[in-house]
Amino acid sequence: MSEESGTKGPTDPAGPTGTSGTSGTEAASGTSGTAPGPQPEPLRFFGTTWVDHDGGYGARRAGVAVGSLVGAAVGCFVLRFAYEGLTIAAVGTLVNALVVVMFAICSAIAFRRTWEGFTRRHDAASQSSTRGLMTIGFVGSLLAYFLRSLSEAPGEKLHRKEYEAAREQYAKRTARRTGNPSRKKRKR
Repeated sequence: MSEESGTKGPTDPAGPTGTSGTSGTEAASGTSGTAPGPQPEPLRFFGTTWVDHDGGYGARRAGVAVGSLVGAAVGCFVLRFAYEGLTIAAVGTLVNALVVVMFAICSAIAFRRTWEGFTRRHDAASQSSTRGLMTIGFVGSLLAYFLRSLSEAPGEKLHRKEYEAAREQYAKRTARRTGNPSRKKRKR
């Protein structure tokens, strides 16, 4: 609080973005009717419907499965045109073979990295260093999304594990805090 005006400043935790004691997600969204404690991290295409499998979760999973499979098919169709362009240009069989091998290897690596990303987080440095490779192997990433969406929302297992661990830690922290510490009697 500002001493002269008695108003709340922008750096005050009880400032205009939320009430005191709210989480960062809650303060940023402006909602105050959510339960206290950690909030689930939204997943791409799913939001937070993965927590309770509500809000059209099944339809979203089907949409992601169909969309990623259609995207992979369209990607393969475009790559076929690129290969035919190389054939028409008569660049040689060595170049044609190198292009096919490059896309196959990049797609396999992109599939593996995307699949691993559903169960553990990659560090930012490795993500930025493989961004080009992942772009070239986009078909592999789309296929990984398709296969994962058949069993769960892509990344749901990782997010659920992190969310449950955060909720357990929050429960332990709040269970230890009972009463007002300033009212405790001091031992003499």
